[in-house]
Amino acid sequence: MKQGMNRSIVFNFVYVLFLLATMTVSAQVNRVEPPNWWVGFKDNGLQLMLHGPDLGSYTAKVESPGVVVRKVLPADSPNYLIIDLELSSEVRPGVMDIVLLKKGKEIRVPYEFKARDKAAEEYKGFDSSDVIYLITPDRFANGNPANDKIEGLRELKVDRTDDYGRHGGDIRGIINHLDYIDEMGFTAIWSSPLLINDMPRASYHGYAITDFYRVDPRFGTLEEYKELAEKSSERGIKLVMDQVANHIGVKHWWMEDLPFKDWIHFQQGFEKGEDIPVTNHRRTVNQDPYASKADAELMDNGWFVPSMPDLNQDNPFMATYLIQNSLWWIETLGLGGIRQDTYPYPDKEFMSAWAGRIMDEYPDFNIVGEEWSYNPLLVGYWQSGSPSSGDYESNLKTTMDFPLQQTLVNALKEEERWDSGFNTLYEALANDFYYHDPQSIMLFGDNHDMDRLFTQLDEDRVLTKMALAYILTVPRIPQVYYGTEILMDNSSKPGDHGLIRTDFPGGWDGDKINAFTGKGLSAAQQDMQQTMKKLLNFRKGNQVLHKGETRHFAPQDGVYTLFRTLNEKTVVLFLNKNDEPVLIPLQRYSEMGLEGKKMRDVISGEEVIWEDMLQLDEKGFLLLTL
Repeated sequence: MKQGMNRSIVFNFVYVLFLLATMTVSAQVNRVEPPNWWVGFKDNGLQLMLHGPDLGSYTAKVESPGVVVRKVLPADSPNYLIIDLELSSEVRPGVMDIVLLKKGKEIRVPYEFKARDKAAEEYKGFDSSDVIYLITPDRFANGNPANDKIEGLRELKVDRTDDYGRHGGDIRGIINHLDYIDEMGFTAIWSSPLLINDMPRASYHGYAITDFYRVDPRFGTLEEYKELAEKSSERGIKLVMDQVANHIGVKHWWMEDLPFKDWIHFQQGFEKGEDIPVTNHRRTVNQDPYASKADAELMDNGWFVPSMPDLNQDNPFMATYLIQNSLWWIETLGLGGIRQDTYPYPDKEFMSAWAGRIMDEYPDFNIVGEEWSYNPLLVGYWQSGSPSSGDYESNLKTTMDFPLQQTLVNALKEEERWDSGFNTLYEALANDFYYHDPQSIMLFGDNHDMDRLFTQLDEDRVLTKMALAYILTVPRIPQVYYGTEILMDNSSKPGDHGLIRTDFPGGWDGDKINAFTGKGLSAAQQDMQQTMKKLLNFRKGNQVLHKGETRHFAPQDGVYTLFRTLNEKTVVLFLNKNDEPVLIPLQRYSEMGLEGKKMRDVISGEEVIWEDMLQLDEKGFLLLTL
């Protein structure tokens, strides 16, 4: 008996030593990315990237039904190991071990496969039935002051007086005000990136990501991000994630140990401490049949700014990494869409493959790409199915309508002449003949990178209302920047991005003005907010504005008229620049078949009979519904 006890003690002692040794060896694996995966994708491939000291010298095997190791590849850095897996239909949710082997040494790395929360076809992307509310999270609402300062990060200070500093807004702040967003009538939220930007300054904006799988702790946690997605979905609000495939922040964890010699553009120069060329921003090289090789290469390879290294999507491991990262976030958050930053800057063949993989996995999903060009030819080129794209298929359903945005602002401010004012707006909408699917293009008055709409329109509230009424009526996917509904402006510093992304009043304890409740808003701000609320909620419930046919009539006497029709429903928008009352002869619109019909003013609720003449009493807009 005593001998048996001794054996048991010895065995237990040895087993504990084994466990301690295993734990020590396992600590060599710093990262496995993606950190988990799901069963049931159409594409049965999965590429894992492991990082840790000397991992490149290991081989790997997997002991799990349905999982086959196809390739094990070291990177150029000795600290990375790439494992290509093939997943059959036999793979079940659960945890398996990735076994790393080297000269009798063994590292066991647990890896989880999850069941998908919903079928791929249940992922519904944003479309023309939605109105998207764009938020800069650091500037919207501070729901958890405890996360304002996180030790260990490079930028610790919170200073609301610094336009380019952190102000403390976070995910909890958005969650706390979902009721406001819902009651206003918005049906989707696009937040600027919430992933960590561990940069020494101006880290608030989110576009210098330093870890593609980590939420910035100053914004909150992954669980809070999931909570935002879930609580938004409960209200019928889709969550659109802002992603960046073109560049990273220079403090990204890769930059201390780049996996491959061609992981970023101009990598050798960076490693030597040289000044790196920035992009020439000549985005037309993507379409230009005459573009020089030099221009095309600098456009594609140049860094966006000196603090944002340009990713090399020609490296197949980088390409797979970015595609899998997007899929991981779609599944993790149950997303209702992706907004892809600086869309024309990465390799366009990669962008086709990236969007194609996503849309193949989620056929009813949607992605909007940013092409900041005022040339509709360039915007249309990127939309899937465009006849101008030749053999190139972008797989991108939605682009951003910068051309119509600029024309709208200019048309409202210009005098009415044959070649200016509403006439240019009328002709700009006529460009829709060129687009493959105009209704899937995103239109906006402003965003986080341009002057506030109220500033663009010289702080003219009537013109601002007219612009928003137009945006919410034409065949587009409307997007509204937070605060536009209360006339937020940056008129004191036009072009200042930090001021453009200013704090939403009421988002911080102690704010004297609270736009969420209306407390302290001026009469003009309250009027604007209520007008927007009526427009948004009217639009939310009317399919005629989601997918109805469009008819517009050439501007006449300072009035531009646009109709949307679907079955027996009609919505009419009048944009009127006349300061004095003007009579509109309705016979001109006889083809619309509205004679004698009773219509309602969406804003005032008053009844209007469609007969002979219609009087517009003052400058502004009139929206009528049948």
